[in-house]
Amino acid sequence: MNWIAAHADWFYLIGAVLFILTLRGLSSPKTAIRGNRFGMAAMAIAVITTFFLAEGPVLWLIIGAMILGALVGMWKAKTVAMTEMPETVALMHSFVGLAAVAIALATVLNSTHEHSTIARVELFIGCFIGAITFSASVFAFGKLGAKKWAKTVNGGWVKPLQLILFVAMVACGGWYFVTESMPAFYAMTVFAVLFGWMWIAPIGGGDMPVVVSLLNSFSGWAAAGIGFTLGNSMLIIAGSLVGSSGAILSYIMCKAMNRSLLNVLFGGMGSTAAVAGSDDGAPKTYKSGSAEDAGFLMSNASDVIIVPGYGMAQGRAQNAVKELYELLKEQGVNVRFAIHPVAGRMPGHMNVLLAEADVPYDDILEMDEINSDFPSTDVVLIIGANDVVNPSAKDDPGSPIFGMPILEASKAQTVMVIKRSMSTGYAGLDNPLFYLDKTMMICGDAKKMVEEMVRTINGGGH
Repeated sequence: MNWIAAHADWFYLIGAVLFILTLRGLSSPKTAIRGNRFGMAAMAIAVITTFFLAEGPVLWLIIGAMILGALVGMWKAKTVAMTEMPETVALMHSFVGLAAVAIALATVLNSTHEHSTIARVELFIGCFIGAITFSASVFAFGKLGAKKWAKTVNGGWVKPLQLILFVAMVACGGWYFVTESMPAFYAMTVFAVLFGWMWIAPIGGGDMPVVVSLLNSFSGWAAAGIGFTLGNSMLIIAGSLVGSSGAILSYIMCKAMNRSLLNVLFGGMGSTAAVAGSDDGAPKTYKSGSAEDAGFLMSNASDVIIVPGYGMAQGRAQNAVKELYELLKEQGVNVRFAIHPVAGRMPGHMNVLLAEADVPYDDILEMDEINSDFPSTDVVLIIGANDVVNPSAKDDPGSPIFGMPILEASKAQTVMVIKRSMSTGYAGLDNPLFYLDKTMMICGDAKKMVEEMVRTINGGGH
């Protein structure tokens, strides 16, 4: 035991290296499992080492809490549906923020002496980042889960209220810094929680993937703040890695949407998208077709590109899509998947679904890799995607998504879209692609429609 405590820095260094290898592994589906194993090993080293460094830990309370948390986590991991994964990730972020707040409050309450200047800054920053992460993540959880209490708010009063809450939070934090007043610390925490809620509440559904990514970053910085408060170098390193990687991912996703991060967080697609997506009264006609028609067209094509969207997750159709992919491959059709960086409702949502169905990684291509292939493609099958294939992003300067890079599915010879109904997408925008002469709309549940396509191809052949 004494030997482990004496060499704790070395164990923490090993854990830090393993965490870095974790992030490297998670950068590709091919190495994701190995990356997860590195992360598990790093966390085990960190926890065991910290036990030997702690002064008089209440073991039964700590171990009991760990066992309870592990049981809840394993149960949730086994029972959560893929359609609920985005809100589950957001909820996990909220727990990290809540932990940061709890530790900051415990440190302030249990201190018998004045804190140093640096310690007060750490407590202030760690607590307000944790509080914002907590409430913002809870709202994101509700928004992604379509909860009634998590409705998007709009109006001229929103931004002034955000500013008032932010200024009040900083002012109370400054008051605590100067006087170490507990009421000031409590008030700062309350204002931070309210600010986190009101900060996310005006953001529309189309921007939620970026929000989830940013909250992931915030949860990392909150963990780093806990590390400074507890004097634990491992938490500082791990939190900084998560925080910086989440920030980089947020930047990449904003770039993929041709939006600035400030525009997403304080502009958003909330009310503007709803207005732009409303019906202008002009009649709109579209060509409808059946799953049998789609199966016939794909079985007689040379090249097919499948564009998955949230509709695939909602219909739990990934395994049926894998079967369709394999069947077309057997018949000599060149089939690939086109993935937009913000498809679905969390970063990498479509990649996770396709990986779960064991679709070969080599046939899953990012937007920049496959966009130039659409003009030479016979058939594009879009499964529940809307905004990421919306030509308005290129053709309509008045659209809220104008300038956003999209998958250029409209350039293919034939476009087929599986959609539950002709209602607007998650961001509230209609899609001109649906009304083109080359487009065939197939209304229905994604899984059922794809299964019917498979049956058609099996029965008809080339």
